[in-house]
Amino acid sequence: QRTSPVAVSGGLVFQTISAGQEHTCGLTTGGAAYCWGYNLNGQLGDGTYSNSWRPVPVEGGLAFQAVSAGYSYSCGLTTGGAAYCWGQGGYGQLGYGGTGQATSPVAVSGGLVFQAISAGGLHTCGLTTGGAAYCWGFNDYGQVGDGTTSDRTNPVVVSGGLVFQAISASVFHTCGLTTGGGAYCWGNNSDGPLGDGTTTIPRTSPMAVSGGLVFQAINAGGANTCGITAGGAAYCWGYNGNGQLGDGTTTSPRTSPAAGSGGRVFQ
Repeated sequence: QRTSPVAVSGGLVFQTISAGQEHTCGLTTGGAAYCWGYNLNGQLGDGTYSNSWRPVPVEGGLAFQAVSAGYSYSCGLTTGGAAYCWGQGGYGQLGYGGTGQATSPVAVSGGLVFQAISAGGLHTCGLTTGGAAYCWGFNDYGQVGDGTTSDRTNPVVVSGGLVFQAISASVFHTCGLTTGGGAYCWGNNSDGPLGDGTTTIPRTSPMAVSGGLVFQAINAGGANTCGITAGGAAYCWGYNGNGQLGDGTTTSPRTSPAAGSGGRVFQ
């Protein structure tokens, strides 16, 4: 382990980076995807199961606009908006219609054109260019958001007909922001990460986060969620046993958004 930053080897110039459970992926300025780290399930996408301590190119020569590293798999969006995933696929999180793993990118089925993608624990979500949310994969807690708890090996539309600008898939829950800045979450809610004022589980369809706040960004964590309002204030909700909500307490759970202490303005 390292207690201070170390440079990633190879001298590559990246435009974005995403850290998964035990691997990392990045996009170069030219749109080439590279991954490094643990590779037991093929999550590096280089056609092997060999771990790599330095960046290796993802197979296929695809030009990506976004990449997202999940628990033991990865997904990316090509410059044309096509979704591809690779790595562990036992619950359908690769979205190609099956449950086998893949050591190189496989196309997500359905021919949808996406503007954003988020690889979670064992499920994946994406936003189409029209703002419709689709998810696929593990769904025991309703984190796919289609009103069921059935695993999905192909993309299914999130119920409710909401139009989203952002989406974030976590381990067992998902959150999104509508085009108006409203926050909605769905899935496991045992520690309050859905922010709807309850710990009711499962929530199989989007639930509005309480408080009526207008957000510009949202990020779903392991058992908590945080968002930044349009004015730059940080709010978090969910499990807080280690003070991860930043409200100056360890009161847990917080089932509604709690303001971060210190009055800092975030972007």
